Amino acid sequence: MTNGINFDYYTSPGMSYRIQNSVMDLQMTLENSMCDILQQRIQDTRQGAVLICDRGLMDGSAYMSNGEWESLVKNREDVGSVVDLREQRYNAVFHLVTAADGAEEFYTLENNVVRTEGLEEARVQDAKTRTAWLGHPKMCVFDNSTDFEGKLERVVAAAANIVGLPSGLHRRSNGKFVLRSKPEFERFPVDVSYQVFDVEKVYLYDESMSTAAANDIQDGKDYFEYSFVRKRSYKKTNSSSSSGIACGLTTVRVDKKTGTETEVKRIISMREYNSSVKSRDMTRHIIKQTRISFFWKLQSFVVHIYHEPVSDLCLLYCQANDQPSNSIALPPFLDVDRAINDSEEDEKKY
Repeated sequence: MTNGINFDYYTSPGMSYRIQNSVMDLQMTLENSMCDILQQRIQDTRQGAVLICDRGLMDGSAYMSNGEWESLVKNREDVGSVVDLREQRYNAVFHLVTAADGAEEFYTLENNVVRTEGLEEARVQDAKTRTAWLGHPKMCVFDNSTDFEGKLERVVAAAANIVGLPSGLHRRSNGKFVLRSKPEFERFPVDVSYQVFDVEKVYLYDESMSTAAANDIQDGKDYFEYSFVRKRSYKKTNSSSSSGIACGLTTVRVDKKTGTETEVKRIISMREYNSSVKSRDMTRHIIKQTRISFFWKLQSFVVHIYHEPVSDLCLLYCQANDQPSNSIALPPFLDVDRAINDSEEDEKKY
């Protein structure tokens, strides 16, 4: 028995629902089983572990209509919402763009017996799969701007960065931009899907970073750390229904000598979030924003519209990593003022 299903199966009425429901059963069982094994392994060895899945549960929505997918999620007792599937299960999502989009000469059906799509069909399906994950806070898209080895190097470096390991991958200095005005949804092209959500970000108090300790930046260590929790509440989407709340904990480690920052993120429950907020750092503001997530030219963008502690700031982030041969293609439907640079003034302001 192989893990492939011919697209002809989907032509029968109701078959999309039955197939994807069965796939979700199998996939959840496999993922949950592997998580249990790794958790026991971590407990026994006191060593970390990373579980990498070739596919994620949201992929199934790319092979169904929005109505069918919403019905499937609603009817399953083991799924609370789409947000639970997309953001409360996976710490990061890596989308490797099909060779049919940007590396057509390497796209072939000969090395995969279950692959039947031609170039155009492959591009369409790839876009659907990518859109299925729109809204995930750590959605990384890897295009074909380099050869395949370079593509893999970007993936490995990004994965290392997420789990807190050293890597040669750094965010572009021009990956953040100031907008002159808030986005107008009427200007978004009809084929650009987006997700809108509110964000509350609360910094946590750390006794080791009290005033005395902070002056010496955690004496005796080569780094200092700070943490914050973040709650995302979904408001609006133009592609499918998406409601729910997702929470996470981020710990940032800063190297005292180089200033290099390493982030380690963990998915937490609403109960953990509420408990953590009780230990907030009272010397720092709670940050409240509205964010808009979308894709443009195989790039993942997020607009940050600030409400508190300031209300006159609107920034555009591009989740792009060092790719010397390519520049960021800015969305023409946004009013971009300028790129944020590495100057001391911009570092303090943004």
